Amino acid sequence: MSSFDFSDPTAAAQLAADHVRSGFLAPAGIERIDMALVLGSGWNQGVERLGEEIATIALDEVPGFSKPVVAGHGGSLRLARTPRGKVAMVLTGRTHFYEGRGVEPVVHGVRTAAALGASAVVLTNGCGGLNPDWAPGTPVLIADHINLTGATPLRGATFIDMSQAYSPRLRALARQVQPELPEGVYVQFSGPSYETPAEVRMARTIGGDLVGMSTALETIAAREAGLEVLGISLVTNAAAGISSQNLDHGEVIAAGKAAGPRLTALLNALLERL
Repeated sequence: MSSFDFSDPTAAAQLAADHVRSGFLAPAGIERIDMALVLGSGWNQGVERLGEEIATIALDEVPGFSKPVVAGHGGSLRLARTPRGKVAMVLTGRTHFYEGRGVEPVVHGVRTAAALGASAVVLTNGCGGLNPDWAPGTPVLIADHINLTGATPLRGATFIDMSQAYSPRLRALARQVQPELPEGVYVQFSGPSYETPAEVRMARTIGGDLVGMSTALETIAAREAGLEVLGISLVTNAAAGISSQNLDHGEVIAAGKAAGPRLTALLNALLERL
């Protein structure tokens, strides 16, 4: 919906939430959701096995959402009941900042989740790894982020604490599922060009371990809305300059496909505990 009005982001999220609630949750006797998952590059395989399906909606049928423009993303909003009986909203795809639509569409998903009653959100992505020990296909917990987009979803004098942007409780829960999960600092660039070797060196110098083009802006909006955030990156390639190979989106997709079964198992095990 390219002409959607985001001048009032809260009203926009409420409009989307009302559409989902009245059209799909209420008919199933459900008033609210408990959590949301945003599945980035490589993460949407096996989405049909994440909980018991309540309904699946094309993203562009929900006010304020658009079809993903990136190959390797899905394009649906799926409502499912988890093994613990909670209701999850699963977004297979996201709007990226580099699409030029502004910040509001980028964070519309997490704001809609909050308007639907969610208390937690799991944000996933495919990214470049700066640690040579993290081979393509390695999931990494996000411990913190650095936002290099020069943008924010916050308006005016809106001050929120970001000292624990990525929930220590949820990260500990993830380690119950896979104790070997490493963690690192995610650096969001604007994209859509991949980072140069010099930019990767800069990211490492300022404390980064992962580089990508999503997640940080969504995390800021999620924390503003009071959501707990669990961030998980899938290392799909070594960042520029870490290896001698050139970067190609095809390898991002291939790495995601290869890691698909492991990622699905990880998400399912998390849903059994969240």
